[in-house]
Amino acid sequence: MRFSVINKKHLSILEEIKKSGGKIDSGEPNDSVLLIDGLNTFIRVFSAIPTTNEDGVHIGGIVGFLRSIGYTINMVRPTRTIIVFDGKGGSNRRRKIFPDYKKGRKMSVRLNRTMGVSLTREDEHKMMIAQLNRVVEYLECLPVTVVNMSNIEADDVIGYSAKHIFTKSKNTILSTDKDFLQLVDENIRVYSPTKKKMYDEEKVLEDYGITSKNFLLYRILDGDKSDGIPGIKGAGFKTLVKMFPFFTSPHQHSIDDLLKSATVQKDKFKLCREIVESKEQLEMNKLLMDLDDLNISGNSKLKIQDIMAEPIQRLIKHKFQKMFLEDKLYTALPNLDSWIHTTFNKLNRMAEKTHGKKA
Repeated sequence: MRFSVINKKHLSILEEIKKSGGKIDSGEPNDSVLLIDGLNTFIRVFSAIPTTNEDGVHIGGIVGFLRSIGYTINMVRPTRTIIVFDGKGGSNRRRKIFPDYKKGRKMSVRLNRTMGVSLTREDEHKMMIAQLNRVVEYLECLPVTVVNMSNIEADDVIGYSAKHIFTKSKNTILSTDKDFLQLVDENIRVYSPTKKKMYDEEKVLEDYGITSKNFLLYRILDGDKSDGIPGIKGAGFKTLVKMFPFFTSPHQHSIDDLLKSATVQKDKFKLCREIVESKEQLEMNKLLMDLDDLNISGNSKLKIQDIMAEPIQRLIKHKFQKMFLEDKLYTALPNLDSWIHTTFNKLNRMAEKTHGKKA
């Protein structure tokens, strides 16, 4: 009798065959798309993970980013992963609409708290930039699409891609940014790593009492303090649902619908009077916050389409391993071979399919 040894690699392949109904390469690269908000993910993990290598060099941004995308890929099991960063001058379009957009935003010095060191804001910023650039170098070795378009923010690329390019795909967005909840529908969901929640239409309604179809309207009223976008005081989602029941409707409602209803109630409620008097601000907020009906140029949309149609980068394992050893990440991310295989093997097979034809 002959016995064969089945190792972890073989077991993972068998599991993939089982999940795919017997065909390990079943499906197409764009069947299930994971869209990652790159800078949002990096900033979140940079100071939250006070990891250093054996030389005492902080590597939390690199390790945290790789762990985060690895965890999400293994949870979602996408056929394609796209990581989007804000391009240089990405805020310019919104600043033309609202000059105070993201004005005065300052990065707090957070490593001093997590690592017990003494850094200036400038020192920490330099460290962040160096690690972020290194993260991009790692990503260029992996079977993922990396997007960084000049004059376009990541939110716009993700919103346009999910709503207008991958219309037949099952899309998952990784971000802590609540603005993405406006995109949730039968084909789009949002995973919040801080809340550890996957937001589909039902979960948005459960947590906020507002349907995803009307989440943009809520955000237009609420504003966004982190971006300096002004809101209307007292326009919390609980109050809005009481005054305007259509926020729970499965149908999308407009600013005009809101103004009509507020006009009827303005003599009774101060909030309604403020809404009626803030029409211009609400319309401005929509231009700033709408991630579906985007106010970007036709050329920008065509460029996004072209990027998404390009063949997906194949895995360059030896280069990734070389960088890994140079940065001495082995104590923070052990079992590298197993991690690469489990996380990126399926994506690499799908990437192979895109060479010689459009993705």
